[in-house]
Amino acid sequence: MLSHVRCRSIVAVAVLCLAGACVSPTTPATVGSAGPQGPAVLIPARPPSLYADPTAVPPGPPLPSPIVIPANDYAPEPVVELGSIEIPAIGLKHRTFQGVTLHNIDGGPSHWTGSALPGEMGNTVFAGHRATHSQPFRRIDALVPGDKVIFTVGTARSTYRVTGHMVVRPADSWIADQTSAYTGTLYACHPVGSTAERYVVRLELVP
Repeated sequence: MLSHVRCRSIVAVAVLCLAGACVSPTTPATVGSAGPQGPAVLIPARPPSLYADPTAVPPGPPLPSPIVIPANDYAPEPVVELGSIEIPAIGLKHRTFQGVTLHNIDGGPSHWTGSALPGEMGNTVFAGHRATHSQPFRRIDALVPGDKVIFTVGTARSTYRVTGHMVVRPADSWIADQTSAYTGTLYACHPVGSTAERYVVRLELVP
């Protein structure tokens, strides 16, 4: 009888030892479930800011977006008067318009729709004639760095200064590209009386 009791005790101890072997006393508890180490430990998620690149430049306001100039110089477009332009160095004072077709450019220097407005962030772009109509931009090739160009739109008056000039092809629409700088562009056909090229004057806003 005693031998049977001893056998049962030995078997019970063996079962407990095997059960204990399945979980090492040094094995940590699984996160999120109770285990031999105690109650579950929840690890809080890192704030999203910890994932951000500390050197990244935060996004700025959207840039202006100039419209595509239609192939037809007289494509339908409303005639809209915008304000005025003054260039003292060449004795120019003229009203300005809003549009990219000759409906507006025939009336005077015209703002490329979608480019920055004078005084605003971006590149404000104006086209004008040199040999027809009132010829407002006939002498823009005489401008030199430092010459002033003054725009008035409503009650806002913005003064730019000339920074340089260049001659480009008619297809070079990149002259209207926008950046976060405060710049301006005047352009007209070149040479005078020809449409072979474009004469471009670059500007920057006077603080």
